[in-house]
Order: sequence, then structure tokens, then C-alpha cells
Amino acid sequence: MANIKPLIVTFNCGRELVKPDVFSRHLVTTLCDHPSPELIILSLQEVAPIAYAFLGGPFLVPYLDQLRHAVDLAAKALGDARYISFITRNVGMTVIMAFVQEDFSGHIRWMETGGVGIGVQEMGNKGAVGLRVGYAAGDETMEMTFVAAHLAPMEDAVERRNEDWKDIIKGLVFTPVDHKAVRVATRAQTRRVANGEDEPLLPGSTDSASELTSGIYTPTSYLFLAGDLNYRTCATKPSPDDHTAWPQPAKVTHPQHYSNLLRVDQLATEKKANRTLHGLEEAAIDFPPTYKYSDVGRMHAGRIEQLVALRSSQGREAQPQGQEWLWAKHRWPSWCDRILYLDIPTWMKSKDPTAQIQIIKYTALPLMSTSDHRPVMLSLSLPLKPIPPPTDEIANGDVRVKPPFPIDPNWRERRATARRKELVVGLGSYFALTWEGRGVLFAILVGALGGWAVIRSMLEM
Repeated sequence: MANIKPLIVTFNCGRELVKPDVFSRHLVTTLCDHPSPELIILSLQEVAPIAYAFLGGPFLVPYLDQLRHAVDLAAKALGDARYISFITRNVGMTVIMAFVQEDFSGHIRWMETGGVGIGVQEMGNKGAVGLRVGYAAGDETMEMTFVAAHLAPMEDAVERRNEDWKDIIKGLVFTPVDHKAVRVATRAQTRRVANGEDEPLLPGSTDSASELTSGIYTPTSYLFLAGDLNYRTCATKPSPDDHTAWPQPAKVTHPQHYSNLLRVDQLATEKKANRTLHGLEEAAIDFPPTYKYSDVGRMHAGRIEQLVALRSSQGREAQPQGQEWLWAKHRWPSWCDRILYLDIPTWMKSKDPTAQIQIIKYTALPLMSTSDHRPVMLSLSLPLKPIPPPTDEIANGDVRVKPPFPIDPNWRERRATARRKELVVGLGSYFALTWEGRGVLFAILVGALGGWAVIRSMLEM
């Protein structure tokens, strides 16, 4: 069976510019023994300071360009593929970037995007942004949905994170990027509404037929969720001495092996109780916690980056990273950064038992000096064939067909209101917290004072 091999990476950038040479080198090291992916999806959180992220547009360009450059460098190093950045979307500080191998760029038949803020006043300091792609599978089209998310922080905020997931399901609604290129279900629904044969998809919605929508869960799409989900390994802050027992490189039988801490992972507990990430699955975790590394740990990572760059410029092999994991003592080490997926539905497996999702690699990339999180990468193989529509007798109860929460009929108005708030906060932060903004304010003040002086002198003549 033909396959497609997406690569998904999630990274909390720490509001700093990514170093393309470092990021690309880690990607290459991880991918060198694997076939080049047709698609690369980057899920990014805290991609830039809040002022730039909320204002968006040109303010985000320097941060996104660094990431595009990193992908270009990685592809060049691997030597067998070139990638095109075919879409980028953000909701506040959360971004999704999608790349396709140049040779497969014509396979992108249509796209849908959506986003929702779940932070303060539903703004995008926390939130989710999604991309749904129609990808050519012979004469057919397969659907793939990718969601980048950033949920509430802090050890004791488990219920808040569960509510965040609920709000994402209710508020992240996909609409076509190009109304001339839409999926078959949207086109059929549009035709029915235009002919007065059907009700709008969302009760109470006033959307025109050309703006019909769908949520995260849909019967015929593969689904992937990647992000800083922020689930921790304890519900209380650590005591001053807790850090002495935290994970360090050790044999699996040692008390400080990370597997002991993984047993109390909040996400696993909440998923098992069906309180979050309904229906989603995760590959086995065989890497240490991805958060929170100390400032000393980041400085150490920076020194390693400099050493590796120096040795590379001399044509010498890089030395391995130091063995000790340097944790911030005020946060429990946790697997905050995760990538999950929705398995192939039973109605597809019943028709084709060979159809399956194969995990190629699920791992954490090395710590970088620009963030207290480690990036996480998932490489996998999907059957290059669409998920067929379900049959009633088999699909009963499947989360694709019966999502845990309905779409909010007022999702569009709520997002528009939050976006206006983001612009206000973004402008305020720009003028108050950035050197450029302060410079603009200073120039305005000088201009106003100069104008007042001129007017005063004219009045005294």
C-alpha cells in the first residue's frame, strides 16, 4: 500500500528568535536515518513577544523567517528534497506552519483553517490554530487535520486545561482558504443550502453558503494534535528539596529514571478518565520530560551550540551534549510538549485490515538556549488513501461522528471580539514594552512639542 510520511514538530519558542543553524542541525540528526517526509508541520507556541504576536503581520515575519530558514537548512543538509512553505496561520502567540516537498506541491488540492483564543478574555496568549488539507491520493483526495495548541499553565490547573480543550472543540472551526477549492462535503452542502434544501451546518448561524464550516472532529479526516499542552506530573508546586529526586540519565531500574515520574503524568490520567483529548492516542514516550529546564541548563546548551558550530566549521564531528539534566527547581519536570493522533476508524479497518498508522519515531530534540522547553517530533506513515464515510452500524459512538462537545454557534463573533482586544493589548504592549514602540512614542512627543512651539510662536507674532 502507498503511504505518506508527515513529520510533525511542536516547540515552545520562549518568545525568542529561533537559531536556524541549531534547530536545523537537530532536525537533521533526528531524520538522517529516515525517508524524507512529504509534509512538515510546525506547531509553535510563544513564537514571539506578545506585542508582535498580537499585532501579527510584519511584526511576526522575522520570527517566522528564522523557522523557514531552519527547514531550508535541514533539507539542504539531507540533500534529497526541497520544501515549500505553503501556508502559515496564527492565533496570537500560537502558530502553525506547513511545508510540502516541492515535488509533491501539486498534491495540495484544498485547504481549510481555523483558530480560537482560550487565554485571558479569549485572547490568543493561549489558544489553538488548525489546518485541514486535501491531499491527492491517486484520483481521490485524503483529508488530514493538524491542530497546534497551547493550554493553561501551572501544576494545579488540570481542570482549566480540560476546559481549554473543551473550548477548542467548541470554537476552532475550519473555513475554506480558497472558496474555489473546497472539499467535496463542503461543496455538496453549499449546493444544498443554495437550493434551499438544507439548514445551515451550525444552528443559529447566519453564514453564507460559501462559508460553511466544520470542527476538529470530522468523519473522513486523519487528525493530529501537537502543542504545549501543559499537563504536569504533580498538582502542587515542588518543595525546596523535591528536586533532589528528579529524573537524571539512569538505568530504567534506577529510582531517578524518568519512567517513574511518567507514571503520574496528568495527561495520561485525564485521558483515561475521558476528560480531555477525547479519542486521541499517543506513541510510547521514551524520552525525558521536555519542561522546565533552568537558566543554567539553557546557558550550558548555548555553550554546546557554540562548540558544535566551531567544530563543524573545522570539519570535525560535534561532541555529545552533557549528561546531566538541569531542571528549574520551582516547576516539576513534565512532558508538557506532546503530539497525539486519532487512529484509523473501525469502518475503514473493517474494509481494509492492512490500513494502519505506523509510528516511525517519537522523540524530543535536544535543549536549545532560546527556550526552557525541548521540541518534540513525531514521524509517522499513513496509508495514502482517504477515510471513507462511516456506516451507521459501525460508527455509533465514534468521536469522529459524535464529538464530545458541539460547535458554539457564536464562534465567529466571539473570535472577532477577542481579535479586537488582541489589537488593543498588542498596541499597548508595543508602546510600553518594546524599544521600537518607545521610540515611536518619543518621536510623536517630540513632534507634538515642536508643533506646539511653532503654533505658539505664530500666535505671538
